Amino acid sequence: MKRIIIIHLLFLVAVNKNLAQQSTPIELHAGLVITNSVTVKPQVYFLSPPPSTDSSVITIRGDNITVDFAGATLRGENEDEYPDNYSGVAIRIEGGKNIRIINAHIHGYKVAILARGTENLELIDNDVSYNWKPRLFSLTEHESLLDWLSFHHNEKDEWLRYGAGIYLSSVNGGVIRNNICVQGMNGVLITRSNNLQITDNNFSFNSGLGIGLYRSCNNEITYNKLDYNVRGYSHGFYNRGQDSANLLLYEQSSNNVIAYNSATHGGDGFFLWAGQTTMDSGKGGSNDNLLYGNDFSFAPANGIEATFSRNSFIANRLAGSDYGIWGGYSYESKIAGNQFENNRVGVAIEHGQDNSIIANRFHGDTTAVSLWATPISPSDWGYPKYRDTRSRDYRIEKNIFEGNKRGTKVLNTSGVALLNNLWMNVDTTTIFRDTANFHIAGNIQSDSISETKIDIPKEYLALAPKTDSRNGIIPASPLSQMDRSAIIVDEWGPFDYQSPKLWPVKSLHELPIRLRTLGPKGKWSVIQKHGIEMVSAVDGKIGDTIIVTPLKDSVGNWLLTLDYQGESTISPRGKVNEAGIPYQFSFEHFEPAIDWDVRFFAWTDSTDPQNKYEAFNQLLGTQPILIQQVPRLDYEWYRPKFQELPQERFTFEANGSVALEEGTYTLRTISDDGVRVWVDDSLAIDNWSQHGSKLDYTTITGGKHRLRVQYFQIDGWMEFRLDILRGVNRSSGSHE
Repeated sequence: MKRIIIIHLLFLVAVNKNLAQQSTPIELHAGLVITNSVTVKPQVYFLSPPPSTDSSVITIRGDNITVDFAGATLRGENEDEYPDNYSGVAIRIEGGKNIRIINAHIHGYKVAILARGTENLELIDNDVSYNWKPRLFSLTEHESLLDWLSFHHNEKDEWLRYGAGIYLSSVNGGVIRNNICVQGMNGVLITRSNNLQITDNNFSFNSGLGIGLYRSCNNEITYNKLDYNVRGYSHGFYNRGQDSANLLLYEQSSNNVIAYNSATHGGDGFFLWAGQTTMDSGKGGSNDNLLYGNDFSFAPANGIEATFSRNSFIANRLAGSDYGIWGGYSYESKIAGNQFENNRVGVAIEHGQDNSIIANRFHGDTTAVSLWATPISPSDWGYPKYRDTRSRDYRIEKNIFEGNKRGTKVLNTSGVALLNNLWMNVDTTTIFRDTANFHIAGNIQSDSISETKIDIPKEYLALAPKTDSRNGIIPASPLSQMDRSAIIVDEWGPFDYQSPKLWPVKSLHELPIRLRTLGPKGKWSVIQKHGIEMVSAVDGKIGDTIIVTPLKDSVGNWLLTLDYQGESTISPRGKVNEAGIPYQFSFEHFEPAIDWDVRFFAWTDSTDPQNKYEAFNQLLGTQPILIQQVPRLDYEWYRPKFQELPQERFTFEANGSVALEEGTYTLRTISDDGVRVWVDDSLAIDNWSQHGSKLDYTTITGGKHRLRVQYFQIDGWMEFRLDILRGVNRSSGSHE
């Protein structure tokens, strides 16, 4: 902390000297290189970037430079453009020291601010919202494997493909304060950067990460709003998270302090991984990070996931998630003084050693503490070759267990001390199986629940970071206190409730369809409907549910548009409407009717679809193992959902026909593995290879068309989906 303060004071001295040299405000233009302190003339600048992230619209180069944008806006693409078409870098900082950027608004780029090799960087009061984010392909009913993220490699800035409001590489020292980044994919991504103070920012409602660190150490992350950075969630259908997170620490990111942040409703609230270096060698880890006094509640996956490392988790709130803390292979970690509420599992640790679970409250979690080891360690990675991976030596002491079905479940573990805990109205206090050398003493059991307070030992309270007059009060918002059902993820990411929205209560294939009206307070009225026989009401207030009955011949082609009047609104692309100004919002369902005849077959080496073409074609003329008539080609599973199908090595051929109104359309497939599509006997899509989930497209016109699809699966996950979309659509997803 002292080091950060000293760096900051030296920075201010250098910058204040330079401020005296400022001239009159400048106007921005593409290709501008700034080498001295300037103030920018406040206006909107439409400046298209070079497409490569190796270049930028504006470059800052030199030392002791302040650029005050005075509220000026840089815009790369119009707000009506799809955000996955945004590209380029708005501002690039090349090396230097004592650089300061303040009061900038930057929208419509792949990366708003990128800094490399800078010493003592300050980014203050900037709005870098509404930049690049990918289209998502997960549906209300089930997810798509396309949307899963991987942050495992960033040695060569691979994370840049994901875009960011702020991207810092090899930055040492500085302050990131009072910035806003919402409705992009990532707030701030930080690699090989140390000694930063990241405070009082709002990095929420992004579809990837709020804050991500890679090989970054000794940073302080405090008092930020990091809520609803999420994808891979549909309430009542699936809660996967798809490796999105409010806060990510990866690959040897150690000695960071993370305190007093609101980090709710993220895929994970907090996600820490030791890194590939540790997985291969058993050495290092993302160690000695302190998480103190944060709220990591309502995550679809884990409030905290921290693996293969040694860390301290003190006085955090973890409510309403699948797992409160998932700590696989954690060692010498401290879990103390936390509030666990209504998680499926409070603390889950597999193959952990020497961990302490002290003075926590577990209220309403189905299983409060679960510890175990599997009999056989994986043989295809290095860590268990170099490290002890037994489940052993736990201290579980002075915890309060309230209303749990299971208190402590311990399997294949040795050396557990279960001491001085209080169990109140717990169905089964302990389950010990294949467990040796345990010590149980001083525990109290009661059939009722009382308001007993947690007595956190002083040794853990002493870890609390020094704070300001806020005294550790988390910057919570009303949305951060809602339960997990408040998460709404559409094809562009998490909904922020800043504008009205229609969203299905359940599946769109259940008739009639129920749509919820969501958003700020106000009134709505129906102004347009297409392909709809009846709606349950023609006006009402936000919060109502509308029942929609499509016409029999329009079940797959209908549109409902409402007019909203009420509070001020901000659209998902950042357009502001003042209170009382009408705002139109719609829900459209377009799924042209196709009666598919689908025939499944099992294949072998002799009929391999990739290299035994003649034999494979003959196979398709034999008796199928399964025949289906379905209205939609949409399959996704790890284990087959139909008992007739084998786990691997199967194929199908599907035939159907479609009638489209006049216009241009896109036929899109998602496939894992091979796919071919013929339109009117012409091969239109050919991706006949083993691959993970991939997108393929072809353009078709209006009229009647015969469709034929061939697909083969080898092993692992299976996904195939065919959609027909209006217009020309070539979204590439998260990984391009």
